[in-house]
Amino acid sequence: MTLIKSISGIRGTIGGRTNENLTPLDAVKFAAAYGTWLKGYTQKEKLTVVIGRDARISGEMIQNLVVSTLVGLGIDVIDLGLSTTPTVEIAVPLEKADGGIILTASHNPKQWNALKLLNERGEFLDAEQGIKILELAEKEDFEFAEVDELGKVVKNDAYIDIHIDEVLNLTLVDADVIKEKRFKVVVDGVNSTGGIAIPKLLESFGVEVVKLYCEPTGHFPHNPEPLKEHLGDICKKVVEERADFGIVVDPDVDRLAFISNDGEMFGEEYTLVACADYVLGKTKGNTVSNLSSSRALRDVTEKHGGRYEAAAVGEVNVVTKMKAINAIIGGEGNGGIIYPESHYGRDALVGTALFLMLLAERGGTVAELRATYPSYFMSKKKIQLTPDLDVDSLLDAMHKKYKDEKVSTIDGVKIDFPENWVHLRKSNTEPIIRVYTEAKSQTEADDLADMIISEIKEVAKIN
Repeated sequence: MTLIKSISGIRGTIGGRTNENLTPLDAVKFAAAYGTWLKGYTQKEKLTVVIGRDARISGEMIQNLVVSTLVGLGIDVIDLGLSTTPTVEIAVPLEKADGGIILTASHNPKQWNALKLLNERGEFLDAEQGIKILELAEKEDFEFAEVDELGKVVKNDAYIDIHIDEVLNLTLVDADVIKEKRFKVVVDGVNSTGGIAIPKLLESFGVEVVKLYCEPTGHFPHNPEPLKEHLGDICKKVVEERADFGIVVDPDVDRLAFISNDGEMFGEEYTLVACADYVLGKTKGNTVSNLSSSRALRDVTEKHGGRYEAAAVGEVNVVTKMKAINAIIGGEGNGGIIYPESHYGRDALVGTALFLMLLAERGGTVAELRATYPSYFMSKKKIQLTPDLDVDSLLDAMHKKYKDEKVSTIDGVKIDFPENWVHLRKSNTEPIIRVYTEAKSQTEADDLADMIISEIKEVAKIN
């Protein structure tokens, strides 16, 4: 059982002991810290916070605890109920709210939940703000409102529809163009809120939808991280249904992966590549992804005459870099599309619409589209951490070992070899070291990852 406190929020497993897991007391303490920080940050008499959650089993319990805590601080709450991460992000500025909380553990299994914290723009807090909230939670020095000053709760379950309308109104999205193609698409909503939002969006484009695991029960039918090894059912279903492609999202709908018409993975790294290809073909500009993302985005960006830059891993870091170079699209190679015309947050609904536009205008099959992009293959592996491991020393040792190569240390250690690369970093959400590699073949990528893992274990004396 685990509790991870970070600048981006608090994430943990349900049950167990306080301060070791995400128990009701931990949820209340962290919600109180956020509310207390927000009151000091805004210096306003009356505050409003938007809250939404994914469909995981613990969601209603955690939501009740968080909402009641904010009300106890005298903060008004707009409760979106079952929602998506990008929907909450859009709702915060539309409601002129002072902040937002998304109750989701993203791609983590069902025993996990988390509080993701937003500012008044509907964007994730920066590191300095996150540290202040962690300090407040540690001190537990909270002042709650007296009875006549308690906050109020307003329920609003219309925001998924509002979000869809926002997507339909994007400049580069033309529903009529998509409707003409009469696409057929299989959707795996992993029994969370993507099973509500994605089919609704597709139907607004005249798409025939085949639903797979779209009941928002929170009982995930497979590991909810949208990776190839978890997606055998939809790969099979796309072929059986003779669908144009398949769509897979994670439980909070900020990550997006496609299945090609032949039942093969389009590649979650290529979600951003394809969407950027469409946007850059219409509007000249720059792009950003993180250090763990494919070189393919760089290649496509430069083909369109734009400039590509890499940011440290983490949505807030990508957004900061995007603003700095005025990027017109960006995101993360895990299927996270950030399109500033909509908002500065990863959004599977926006990504779906941009991909449909690309496919409608380009013609051909999804498999044929994938074949037009540079072929890189990625390996994503993990090393489980134990409390006695000094991760910083391990990463420093790897940096020294490869000091003659092109090395970046802005986020862990990334070693750029001429034909491939490896990125080593400690996860912010799990007790692991992530080992990402990319090469010109899957075998090369896997072999490079295995070699690096062996070298790390040798340094750390791990069996």
